[in-house]
Amino acid sequence: MMQTNNVRLGVILMLLTTIVFALQDGISRHLAAEYNVYLVVMVRYWFFAAFVVTIASRGRGGVIATAKTRQPLLQMFRGILLALEVCVMVSGFTLLGLVESHAVFACYPLLVAALSGPVLGERVGWRRWAAIGVGFVGVTIILQPGMSVFDPLAVVPLLAAIMFALYALLTRFAARQDSTATSFFWTGTVGAVTMTLLGVWFWETMSAGDWVWMATLCMTGVIGHWLLIRCYEVAEASAVQPFAYFQLVFAASVGVVVFGETIRLSVALGTIVIVSAGLFTLWRERQQG
Repeated sequence: MMQTNNVRLGVILMLLTTIVFALQDGISRHLAAEYNVYLVVMVRYWFFAAFVVTIASRGRGGVIATAKTRQPLLQMFRGILLALEVCVMVSGFTLLGLVESHAVFACYPLLVAALSGPVLGERVGWRRWAAIGVGFVGVTIILQPGMSVFDPLAVVPLLAAIMFALYALLTRFAARQDSTATSFFWTGTVGAVTMTLLGVWFWETMSAGDWVWMATLCMTGVIGHWLLIRCYEVAEASAVQPFAYFQLVFAASVGVVVFGETIRLSVALGTIVIVSAGLFTLWRERQQG
């Protein structure tokens, strides 16, 4: 299928994705503190799978047409990889906390940008590298990572960052032949099977209030990953990655509102740096367009 490079639309989709993921992280932290991580992720994927199957059944050709792909092994690997990455990252929230986990995980856009050339054949110019680097500086200013980031447990979110970067690149690669609907279908169904095999052994009863949070988590999971798949379908991965740093801004907002964290001067300064880097990248794309 033909693939476009609509950077403006890609940026919008990436910003929406970061908002949804920030909300999702806050809910995941709450639920994982009360219940087993595999259980939380399993229920979320059940809803995800039910949603994608329902959508596929209403499309032209039904489920069979939506699931049709010439790269089934790639699609299955993507689905398994993302499901496991979610488990690893949520575990990081419970081991290190939201801020420290994000401090380490923030390196994933750099990994995507670095690998988008050799893996996808995309051109990554020095201006993009500079913008991504400046964005990473902004992340560092916001988080001011303490000694906990150098704790051996930091390997957990680092592993999640590597897994998510690979998933993002494989999603872009898969989009060269498969539609968003097809990738979305495989992501949900394969992930659900994977998590059922892992999570069914840890079943426990949830309170009514936590089922409400679980339902919200399920919705954010579906919306967030559809936005991400669509984002990488319409724009080059290296072009939209600077805007992925906005997740730190939105996650900080969740921390203030939900977990009672305070906004330091460093957070405001870091936000300005991140936004400036992102806007510079978009301006360069428009100049070259």
